[in-house]
Amino acid sequence: MKDKIFSFIDKSKDLAVELETALTKIPALSPDSDGEGELEKCIFLEGWLKEHGITDHTRLDAPDSRAKGGVRPNLVAAIAGTDETLPRLWIMSHLDVVPPGEASLWQSDPWTVVQKDGKLIGRGVEDNQQGLVSSVIAVHAIMKQGLKPKRTVKLLFAADEECGSSYGIEWILKNKKDIFKPDDLVLIPDSGDCEGITMEIAEKNQLWVKLRTVGKQSHGSRPDLGNNAFLASSDLAVLLHNELYKKFDKTDTLFEPPFSTFEPTKKEANVPNINTIPADDIFYMDIRILPVYPVQTVLDEISKIKTVIENKYNVQIECTCIQSMESKSTPKDSPLVTLLTRAVKEVYSVDTKVIGIGGGTVAAYLRNENIDSVAWSRMDETAHQPNEYVYIKNILDNAKVMALLMI
Repeated sequence: MKDKIFSFIDKSKDLAVELETALTKIPALSPDSDGEGELEKCIFLEGWLKEHGITDHTRLDAPDSRAKGGVRPNLVAAIAGTDETLPRLWIMSHLDVVPPGEASLWQSDPWTVVQKDGKLIGRGVEDNQQGLVSSVIAVHAIMKQGLKPKRTVKLLFAADEECGSSYGIEWILKNKKDIFKPDDLVLIPDSGDCEGITMEIAEKNQLWVKLRTVGKQSHGSRPDLGNNAFLASSDLAVLLHNELYKKFDKTDTLFEPPFSTFEPTKKEANVPNINTIPADDIFYMDIRILPVYPVQTVLDEISKIKTVIENKYNVQIECTCIQSMESKSTPKDSPLVTLLTRAVKEVYSVDTKVIGIGGGTVAAYLRNENIDSVAWSRMDETAHQPNEYVYIKNILDNAKVMALLMI
């Protein structure tokens, strides 16, 4: 069975190129990125799947008046397995892509796939169409042999991954939670490395904060008559950076870097001229915390530190949580990790290792519902870059890994 499926996948290069090319022509940009959403891409994919014998579809449309058709579509394609006692396998990819960015950095039209040196080049070909196409080819290869997967397979093509998942997996778990079962296994082919070694099973807790300092405006020559919000804000940024690193100093080698990070990032403009002491200053911090520390503990420490600065400069500081996410981990010995380890070894002849990451993925939402999820792929990680590319061979070989999980 396996040899027949692998042989079919090896002969599916043209199919992979065809699907990647067609998907790339449809810019599925979020309204947050001045796009129309994913509807056109979802409709095309539904039709393509039906033409190729994958006919059991369910649409889970999240309302969004900004998007074309007023919805952000999430599509589920189901393939019944032969053994209903086995946990179901989900493979979750996403329909949306990011904008191309600076046009001059592209060597070709971002929305037209170029095939060169075994690669496909275009926006979205890796992120996340590589995983999407691999999952479809894996199912197609099994069905073309007149076979069924051993376990029931669910292909989830989600919306809104690039802009926060409010209309994607987060919306699904809030509004259609019963589509998942506690023992489901979820593979997310949206993270990895060029050898296919790393399996992401955990994420740092994520916290983004906005810190606004309000002082008193005055002329630049009379700082004694004002309270310099920029000066206080700058001192706050340095103090938070230094003190939070000292306070939350535990390490965990599962993650890289193996410690929590507390970084001032975005800075908003204050006064437009040089000779005015600003009364208002705003900056942001991107904070990634080892799971051993709850987010609220960090927020409490930020509150103590900002009080020090308020008293020192006679200003008021407001801390606003822009985004907060705490994530559970998938156990290292979970069935999905075990199955995936064996499948990757068989296809790529490499020994995998589990890791944690500082970045956020959709896996966090599932893990917080106690659904085991692993992010894995063999990929060059060119996502969001100009001239984004994917190796055709990786599409096909990743499909083999997925097919092994299915059968």
